[in-house]
Amino acid sequence: MANHWLQLSIVAGVTCAVLPVAGQGRGGRGGAPVNLPDGPGKEAVQANCATCHSLNNILSSGGYTRDGWITLTKTMIALPDDQRAIVADYLAAHFPEQPRPAAVVIPGSVKVNFKEWLVPTLGSRPHDPLAMPDGTLWYTGQFANRMGRVDMKTGQFKEYPLPEQSGPHGLTGDKDGNIWFTANGNGYIGKLNPKTGEVTQYKTAGARDPHTPIFDQKGILWFTAQGANMVGRIDPKTGEVKMVSSPTERSLPYGIVVSSTGVPFFVEFGANKIASIDPQTMAIKEYMLPHEDTRPRRIAITSDDALWYADYSRGYLGRFDPKTGKASEWPSPGGPKSQPYGIAAYNDVIWYSESGVRPNTLVRFDPRTEKFQTWIIPSGGGVVRNMMATKEGNFVLAESGVNKVALVEVSR
Repeated sequence: MANHWLQLSIVAGVTCAVLPVAGQGRGGRGGAPVNLPDGPGKEAVQANCATCHSLNNILSSGGYTRDGWITLTKTMIALPDDQRAIVADYLAAHFPEQPRPAAVVIPGSVKVNFKEWLVPTLGSRPHDPLAMPDGTLWYTGQFANRMGRVDMKTGQFKEYPLPEQSGPHGLTGDKDGNIWFTANGNGYIGKLNPKTGEVTQYKTAGARDPHTPIFDQKGILWFTAQGANMVGRIDPKTGEVKMVSSPTERSLPYGIVVSSTGVPFFVEFGANKIASIDPQTMAIKEYMLPHEDTRPRRIAITSDDALWYADYSRGYLGRFDPKTGKASEWPSPGGPKSQPYGIAAYNDVIWYSESGVRPNTLVRFDPRTEKFQTWIIPSGGGVVRNMMATKEGNFVLAESGVNKVALVEVSR
């Protein structure tokens, strides 16, 4: 069975998905109250930390030192220094830093340069990044209920407010420059027109928490719906939405890619499975991964249509060939609790982030040599939930826990 820490993480992830983004208040999952320990500063924490998110986020954070809590809260809320000190004192006393795997740095020949930007709205918790052809980096400000972009050359930001309680999660762009996103808090797929700020909504009946979107080669938008245990598609020309359920109960459809032949593949975070969906019939075929405790969270695809998955539960990088059914795995450098998460591929080389080590790392894996190289993320990362390759072969990251987005420039 999966480790207890993984079970807590899944609960925390679903909690963030199903609760309203604005005014979540002090409730935990399903609105249940969170009882913080008594002590000086408790009221200040309740008053300041529950305005944007559930207090469950504190319980599941893994804790920080006092300085760590100060740094983290500065990305979330503007407070006078004396009030921030009270909050940090309380949090450090009752939620101290818990032991975590240390970042493992493996040297190599590839050079990278990190550019990180703090997003304008504190507490946004940027969830997913998107690199557009015009050189802008888009992100979903899940807790701030807005979309944002930064010009990666000038550092200039622009943010777009969204309909109440949308809770944007995943995003992708179309050929016309529109930004499509999953409204994880309000049950729709949105299309944002950057020129006007107008948002068009496509309701996902039966799924109030759509998760990750992607376009196929024909312009059909596919998406997963984690909590609803479904996968869906939208035809942008007609607006028609169709959805089907995953054959495995509570399988939590998560990351999704599309093969060179137009077949969507997705990973099931609640099971040790990868699945495909027939583009015409929407019939789902599941593939069992070898280890019963494997919990793939995100997925990448290479030119041979091999699927690469980040095994969040066991700390492995995996490759699965749907043509042969063969699976191969490599232990992630940070070890069994390194929690590989965001993942992407460029020129058939795999890049991903270890979210369980502190600070987070960026990992490069070359399948030809089976060699790893790693770098520490300067800001600490704060959990890189997703990443994407740019057309030049650089990478954009969303660093949720530190309220930043980043560009990783790769020297060649």
